[in-house]
Amino acid sequence: MKRSYYSSSIHSFLATPTEAIIGILSSESNFSVLQTQLKAWQYQINFLKEVLSEYKGKIFFEFSIPRMGKRIDVVLLIKGAVFILEFKVGEQLFNQNSIDQVWDYGLDLKNFHETSHNRYIFPVLIATEAKASFDASTLTHQADKLFAPIKADPSSIAAVFASALTLVEGDENDTILWESGKYRPTPTIIEAAMALYNNHSVADIIRTDACAINLSKTSGTLSDIITHSKQNSIKSICFVTGVPGAGKTLVGLDIANKHTDPDDSLHSVFLSGNGPLVAVLREALAQDKVHQEKEKGFKVKKSTVLGEVKGFIQNVHHFRDDCLTDKTPPVEHVVLFEEAQRAWNVEQTSSFMLRKKGCPDFAHSEPEFLISCLDRHTDWAVIVCLVGGGQEINTGEAGIEEWIEAMINHFPHWHVHISPNLHDSEYGAGAALHQLSSHPYVNYNEYLHLWVSMRSFRAEEVSHLIKLLLDQNEEDAQVTQARLSSRYPIVITRDIEVAKQWVKRKARGSERYGIVVSSQAARLKPLAVDVRTPVDPVHWFLDDKDDVRSSYYLEDVATEFQVQGLELDWVCVIWDADFQYAPLGWQYRSFCGSRWNEIRKEERKKYLKNAYRVILTRARQGMVIVVPKGDKEDKTRPPHFYDTTFNYLQQIGFQVLENAAGVGAT
Repeated sequence: MKRSYYSSSIHSFLATPTEAIIGILSSESNFSVLQTQLKAWQYQINFLKEVLSEYKGKIFFEFSIPRMGKRIDVVLLIKGAVFILEFKVGEQLFNQNSIDQVWDYGLDLKNFHETSHNRYIFPVLIATEAKASFDASTLTHQADKLFAPIKADPSSIAAVFASALTLVEGDENDTILWESGKYRPTPTIIEAAMALYNNHSVADIIRTDACAINLSKTSGTLSDIITHSKQNSIKSICFVTGVPGAGKTLVGLDIANKHTDPDDSLHSVFLSGNGPLVAVLREALAQDKVHQEKEKGFKVKKSTVLGEVKGFIQNVHHFRDDCLTDKTPPVEHVVLFEEAQRAWNVEQTSSFMLRKKGCPDFAHSEPEFLISCLDRHTDWAVIVCLVGGGQEINTGEAGIEEWIEAMINHFPHWHVHISPNLHDSEYGAGAALHQLSSHPYVNYNEYLHLWVSMRSFRAEEVSHLIKLLLDQNEEDAQVTQARLSSRYPIVITRDIEVAKQWVKRKARGSERYGIVVSSQAARLKPLAVDVRTPVDPVHWFLDDKDDVRSSYYLEDVATEFQVQGLELDWVCVIWDADFQYAPLGWQYRSFCGSRWNEIRKEERKKYLKNAYRVILTRARQGMVIVVPKGDKEDKTRPPHFYDTTFNYLQQIGFQVLENAAGVGAT
């Protein structure tokens, strides 16, 4: 795959006229080239011709970063080093966004470009009007050989190359091998949604290993079921399972994105009852579309784009309400339900309809009603239920059992396609599945399960470790933690300020970090954490570092309700006394008035345990868990409410952060 507009040996680059190189760059561009871009290329080429005369290696202009949809100005391979050059022509200062940009480029190559994994990578930001700025003593890198961004003015770039190359050890780059290295990105769900909406395929934006094969086969299996249902005029329901972060949402978005045209007979819609997820994805897609059009020289209003996006990603409650008033079949023949296990049971749905819609006699669960809407079609229809195990977190969420019972009792003519993993205890569908055994149209398909987590690209077993932790399987958790610790750091502390410093220090470039807590964590107010203050997930997940509403500020905290389905690179989890470790099982508490009350209902216990499952699986690269010390003078926060939990986590093997400098931390 050709990744750059222009590439050659440095020797050939030096011998080629500037105008000829500009001609190649212009001809390779997919868009009309503005005069400012031509001047920028001219500056870069002439500048590099002056400083590269003594070097051998290879040069690339406009090197593609597929996951980010961006291009690096120049990549240089010299000896065993990879230099990433980002020019800011006419700039006098090095602003933080530019520093993060070049650092992000370095991180992307380091993490996802296989022949860059073991290379020394030097991101260099060049502000062409800056005063002398380079200090060789600032050349520092972490264990992965990625250096912190180097800020350089034109006069110091020769010194940058010379100083950097003295630090490089090992073999020289094999330029042919490096260039042919596979790119194995692991995008966030927001990045993936943006890429799909820009007409990339799943294969374009994800890794090509077993995880991606699994994802592609699941997506392909669903497409086959949809086609078969249409051709044979039958109705089908599919249950897709997967570990947290395995790509269930991505599979749903992929199918929906392929058929967004209302005139397409396969017209599909992605539905979710997760309001924050819907809001964040819609806003991210709209912002990106506006940006993309601007890059092409076109103006488009965000409100216009949002209108288009809303047809692609819908709130399931709005879909339900529309079907209540309009009794005709919906325009879509295919609907994909995100987090289907969170659909409401009969009691919750009836209560809502009575209170909010004035429907006193509504006696259907949400799954039953939603299936009935698609059943209005006289020919064919397909429902895809994307199911997360142990992800029910709120009152009235029925679990996947409600869907199966609705099928058995009311829609026996539907064909059922099931992941074999739906039998696992965490999905809570055992009794209903037993009833389904006599159903005439049941097909088990292993490809309907996603078994590899994409979220934690450094360690795919994180969700398994968290399950062991929550199940108090201490021995197996210790073994799993020991296996993961070098790739996915999980550390613990009693001090929130120590934790904040840790995530800030770990995050590089624009890697996002934030604080998450359980929605029942009511006694963190002494730490200036109040779960009753709601965050706006759109600002929290999408705003930049300079916005106080963003997660970066580490002021506003998100709960399981705001983060389910989404993710951060680095996470700080604060663990309150609502969920306390005890040797014979967790202690479940809810704070009311001025004291903690013991939670007795098994259903509410499940929701609280799942809340911790959600917040403990949000980090892509690592996390710090804060267990406060408590206060012996505060009857709601006695130290023993927290000590047992901290000791349990320490027993599992999580390293303790000892001070603000992170002594002892990985």
